[in-house]
This record gives sequence, structure tokens and C-alpha cells, in this order.
Amino acid sequence: MKRSISITAAAALAIPMLFMGVPAAVADDAASSSDYIVSTRSFPKVNTAKTDFFAEATSTDVEDDSNWGGLGSMDVPQTKSQAEKDAEKKAQEEEQARKDAEAAAAAEAAARLEREQAEAASRSQEREPIQQQEAAPAEQQQTAAAPEVPASKNGASIAAYAQKFIGAPYVAGGTTPAGWDCSGFVQYVFAQFGINLPRTSGAQAGVGVAVPSLAQAQPGDILANGMHAAIYIGNGMVINALNPAQGTQITDTSVFYGGYSIRRVL
Repeated sequence: MKRSISITAAAALAIPMLFMGVPAAVADDAASSSDYIVSTRSFPKVNTAKTDFFAEATSTDVEDDSNWGGLGSMDVPQTKSQAEKDAEKKAQEEEQARKDAEAAAAAEAAARLEREQAEAASRSQEREPIQQQEAAPAEQQQTAAAPEVPASKNGASIAAYAQKFIGAPYVAGGTTPAGWDCSGFVQYVFAQFGINLPRTSGAQAGVGVAVPSLAQAQPGDILANGMHAAIYIGNGMVINALNPAQGTQITDTSVFYGGYSIRRVL
């Protein structure tokens, strides 16, 4: 029993001495030599990688002011379908057609207004001379140059005096050399010889004494009906105020439409 314990104790003591002797030998060798090898670590320290990959993927934080290259403001072109393009083109054509129609209507209205104004101005110019003559006071009309009245008062003198007014203007309703109508002319001429006649041709057809026929008519007789009046000057001719275009002229008796009356007042 004692021997077994001694062997065990000896072995236990021998093991530490074995390890303690090795460094001593190395130290002796190092003390005996100036050259030796130094061993150093040549690899950097490696951090231990995370193993919770799912948690990292789902909890990534992004800063509010991070710049991602303007992806949020990218202008992606929108492509229209052919139907949309056709509808847009049709709408544009209809709008242009509407504008063209409005412009044409406005141009037509302006042209019509211009024509109406031109026609109104033309009618006004045509009426103005007549209106001015009709509106002229009687005393102004009387101032128109009139030939001297013959001293003798017979039919021949009346016919001769009436012919001095050839070319005098015709004015509807007028009664002086400044402008007269058919009955106004007859009334004026006879008035210069002191003979007062009615104003209208129909009334003049009933004055004085009736002459049976033109063959028996004498210069100075009155030829009249309800539409016209004239002064006979002989040889089947009369002097009368005709119309605005011809004025006072000598004509034959064909100027009367239908029958007429021959009246003698001297």
C-alpha cells in the first residue's frame, strides 16, 4: 500500500518538473545566441457577424433627409391610346369648325350692315334735294328769276309766257318756278295773269268753258284730267311739267292717259 502511494506521488511530481524544464532550456539557448525568431499576429481582428438577418431586413431605418437621386420626382411619360388621340383630334376639329362658323357669321353680319347703311345713305341723298325744295318757304321760292309777264292778257300771251319756263324743275307738290308739278305749273302761269285756278288737275278739268275737241282748241286753253294738266300752245302740242327727270317740256297730247277735258278761261 505504501509503495503504491509513493509511485503515484512520484509521477505527480515528475509531470510539473517536465514542463518547467523546457522553458529553462529555451532560455539557456536564447542566452547563448543573439539571433531569435519573433512570431506576431498577421490577420486583423474579425468582428463577429450578426446572425439575425430577418430582424435586420425588417427594421432598416432611413433618414428623412436622405437623397435617393430624385426618384420621387421622376416624370414618367404617359402614353395615350389611339382612341384617346382620335377623340382629342375630333374635339379640336369641332372647336375649329365652330370658330370658323362664328367668324363667317360675324363677317356676313358686318357686310349686311354695311350694305344697309350704304342703301340708307343713297336713299337719303336722293330725298334730300326734294325735301329741301319742299321745305323752302314760299317767299324764297318766289324769288326765283321769273320772266316778265306780257301786258296783254289773252290766250296767246298765256301760251307764249308758259313756254319761257321750259326746263324748269319738277317737284311733287311744288307751285313755283323753283320746282312744281303739272297742276302747280298751270296754276302759277295763270296766276301771273290774275286768274286763280284750283290746285289739283282734276279740279282744273272743270274750270271755265268746255271746248268740244282738240281741233277747236286755242293757245292758252287748259287740257286736264284727274291725273295730269297742261297748257295748249297750238298745233296739237302742249307745255307741261312731266317728272323729275324731264322737268317742264313741250310734248304732244299723248302724255295724257285716257280722255281729257279742254277748258277755256279767257
